[in-house]
Amino acid sequence: MTKYAEDFTAQEMIVVAGSRTLVDNKVVFAGTGLPMVAITLAQLTHSPGIIPVFEAGAVGPSLSRGLPLSVGDSRTTFRANYLLGLNSAFELTQRGFADIGFIGGAEIDPYGNLNSTMMGEFPENYQKPKVRLPGSGGASDMACSCEQTIIIMVHEPRRFNKKLNYITSPGYLDGTPNARWRAGLAGQGPYRVITTKAVLGFDDETKRMKLIATLPGETVKSVQDATGFELIIPSDVYEFEPPTVEEIRLIREAIDPKGYFVRKKIKE
Repeated sequence: MTKYAEDFTAQEMIVVAGSRTLVDNKVVFAGTGLPMVAITLAQLTHSPGIIPVFEAGAVGPSLSRGLPLSVGDSRTTFRANYLLGLNSAFELTQRGFADIGFIGGAEIDPYGNLNSTMMGEFPENYQKPKVRLPGSGGASDMACSCEQTIIIMVHEPRRFNKKLNYITSPGYLDGTPNARWRAGLAGQGPYRVITTKAVLGFDDETKRMKLIATLPGETVKSVQDATGFELIIPSDVYEFEPPTVEEIRLIREAIDPKGYFVRKKIKE
């Protein structure tokens, strides 16, 4: 009988949801932080054959030397299948060999477009924005070229907006048929959005965001109330199962024992 954890944080719940979304034997382009933790958890539980790819160029390493603190950390190269640098890693995505790109953002719209660049009117406030965000890094390339993307972010109204201040990483653009193809993008687009409240996906026809599952302690109403636009609510929305005791143990003891990524408080 599965034993579920009673004590877990929002970060741990995101990691578990991200981990369970991953499928074995897939090539996953990993960003720093929670995506990296989720990939490692998946490898230690249900998907040992996942092949991680890191932006600095490592493909298929073993993360048994400890959790890397960045995509350029030397621990991302341990027992890697090959290590040929940044250009080679992104060429892999452009040739269609990266199944999943794991990315984040500060702001998202109904079609899965992400902003991680600036807050304020564009282009008027680009040089002096209200808030200067970290920027793309490799996220835009991943969103353009990976076969699918999984997005991880905090769920609150100011982050889920009808219109973005700036599009850093493209999703389904304006949602019209073949919009990504017309823009010259290789990948299929966003697959899942995993937040502190829900697991979301996208409608096959309209490409608008839809609710798939509510996380423990949340309801359809609480998720919609925290979203700045109308979600599609299918009839088969389900309650996501809580983390198991073993999943939480692995996160705290084996993957991120020093709490570099998971135990930091998320600002609501």
